[in-house]
Amino acid sequence: MSDERDYLLGTHDEEIARLGVQHRVWRPRMLDAWRRAGFTVGQRILDVGCGPGYASFDLAEIVGPAGRVIAVDRSRRFLDALEAARARRGLGDIIEIHELDLDEAPLPAEGVDGAWSRWVFAFVTRPRDLLERVCRALRPGGVVVMHEYFHYGTWQLTPRLPELDELVRVVTESWRDSGGEPNIGLALPRWLQELGFEIRELRPIIDIVPPSNFVWQWPGTFVPNGVQRMVALGRLTPERGEAILAAFRERESDPHTLMVTPAMLEIIAVRR
Repeated sequence: MSDERDYLLGTHDEEIARLGVQHRVWRPRMLDAWRRAGFTVGQRILDVGCGPGYASFDLAEIVGPAGRVIAVDRSRRFLDALEAARARRGLGDIIEIHELDLDEAPLPAEGVDGAWSRWVFAFVTRPRDLLERVCRALRPGGVVVMHEYFHYGTWQLTPRLPELDELVRVVTESWRDSGGEPNIGLALPRWLQELGFEIRELRPIIDIVPPSNFVWQWPGTFVPNGVQRMVALGRLTPERGEAILAAFRERESDPHTLMVTPAMLEIIAVRR
């Protein structure tokens, strides 16, 4: 048996590739948030739930040789991918890697200048406890930047596609049954204030896009992986999974279809 700590959609090669597409879609907004947060050369930044490390490399380019990126994740497979890419890019002196369970383990940093997370707090079982540990890792004046869902159920097509609605419902049920909360963004600002943070910015992010728009690729590439995963977990029959995927592909081929993306919340907060 593998000791790999799994995620909602797994940690296989196809998921690593999908996360790469997802990162490229979100990268412009991420970089803009980091700029507004003041991430800069020479800083020490904690990458919470780094996954295969796509954001870690962007952070390394910002902090440079005088800085440090502390990348933490629970998935050995994701961290193996990060370690291989780190070696290829010669960034061993900038990016340090830690395998740990974000639900329980102390964070391997203190006095850091900033912390970054995207789609992390929605998946842990004790998100407030993790937020408290992130707070302790930051120096006074340190900045946290977070991207999390606050209304996953906005994800839909127009005209409405019942098969996609079914997939969203099944994924949401599986998510919550595993101890996560897809709409965690609604709780985070209050918790941050309770933990001594000053909220600098709260920005809702939601798009309405046709299939030709690059943003479509973010939820669009989730559909085949999500269907495959829900079938593997026994939450969809193979036949139902094929029907959902076929219906989505048909609608995706129509250039007049519009997708409403899951509603995200961007948070920038400063530790007092």
